[in-house]
Amino acid sequence: MSTLFTIYIGLKDADTNEQKFRIERYQSVLRDVCRSYGVAFSVQVVGGGYFYKDGDYTDENTLQLQMTDISEETVTEIAKDLCAFFNQESVIVVSQPCTVKFVSEKL
Repeated sequence: MSTLFTIYIGLKDADTNEQKFRIERYQSVLRDVCRSYGVAFSVQVVGGGYFYKDGDYTDENTLQLQMTDISEETVTEIAKDLCAFFNQESVIVVSQPCTVKFVSEKL
């Protein structure tokens, strides 16, 4: 049994409550971070909403990063890096057990 980790990273800056860059720039940073840790990943852009610690609510673009075959410690380090690089109040890390199966076929 493997673990599927999903990190949700909002794209609005914690200080300005505005998205500073185009989504492609955030995706590029995310790819560089994952590459530097040597991990395979999938990423999607999804819509999300978030309540700040002060109770204010915001709608925002969110990157949904998924990884398997990786340690929880490495996931936490990646989450910390992305939280800092994207200037977020926090990011969400979700883990769930899963079965990973590689399927290949040649014609």
